[in-house]
Amino acid sequence: MFARPILLAIALAVTGTQAEARQTAPTSSAKQSNADGIVRIRSSHGFDETVDRLKAAIAAKGVRFFDALDQQALGRDANLTIGKSVIVRFGNPPLGVQFLQANRYAGLDWPVRMLVVEEADGSVWLAWTDFRFMAKRYGITTQDAQFKMATEVAGAIAADAAN
Repeated sequence: MFARPILLAIALAVTGTQAEARQTAPTSSAKQSNADGIVRIRSSHGFDETVDRLKAAIAAKGVRFFDALDQQALGRDANLTIGKSVIVRFGNPPLGVQFLQANRYAGLDWPVRMLVVEEADGSVWLAWTDFRFMAKRYGITTQDAQFKMATEVAGAIAADAAN
């Protein structure tokens, strides 16, 4: 009963606008994430198109694309079955390295990772770790402007891929 208002409040805090928060708020067909600090947005496109749009959105923002890992293929190689899932890694080294300067262990979360996943009901979602969550996780208190910028860029990239 309280999950939707809480997620909406988190979405507002992360994305900064009500319009973006509406995209992030779960619908009745959405599965709740079982992890803290995760931002999710539902895609209006199929899985493959969403992955392609995500890569294009990264390029359009002038952000460095590192790689895309097909987790379903990795599972298949291990004789394990999972649904469609691709993790895309990207970032802006001059920005991300500042987080590493503040706490080297922040390298566990950089470069940025954005997950595209297809749920059992066919819905496609983009998910990533909330940058404020990461700031708290690593005790980084001196990079507020940089975390704000990372939040805005990731949100814009996800919105471009999803809409």
